[in-house]
Amino acid sequence: MLDSIDQKLGTLRNAMNLRSYRQELLATNIANGDTPNYKARDFDFKAALDNATSGRGSFAMAQTSPRHLTGNNVNGIGNTPAGVDVLYRSEYQANVDGNTVNIDVERSAFAENSVQLESAMTLIHEEFRRLQTAIQGQ
Repeated sequence: MLDSIDQKLGTLRNAMNLRSYRQELLATNIANGDTPNYKARDFDFKAALDNATSGRGSFAMAQTSPRHLTGNNVNGIGNTPAGVDVLYRSEYQANVDGNTVNIDVERSAFAENSVQLESAMTLIHEEFRRLQTAIQGQ
């Protein structure tokens, strides 16, 4: 019983973490829409979720000395969640200044990701509501 609850909540937790990280990336892309030579970034959500749920994403580098780097920030972008391979988004139309941000694509992806994030929060809320009902015996 507890294993199934932990598995379901763990998957939802991973999905929420990845969705919120993707929201940060998309917001950064939108904010840098006019920055010369800025390259838009994104990641494959399905592949990242598969990595996170299968345990492949929890890779940590061994530190044999306290002077070693932690290795948490492999991609150089904030606190990258495990299993995420941040890539550059392909260009839709070349810009003279070298910027690859297409603001319409980024806004669309941001809105879609917001809806997905909200639905994941709703699923978590409903799961806790069901658990509370089961505990109270009503």
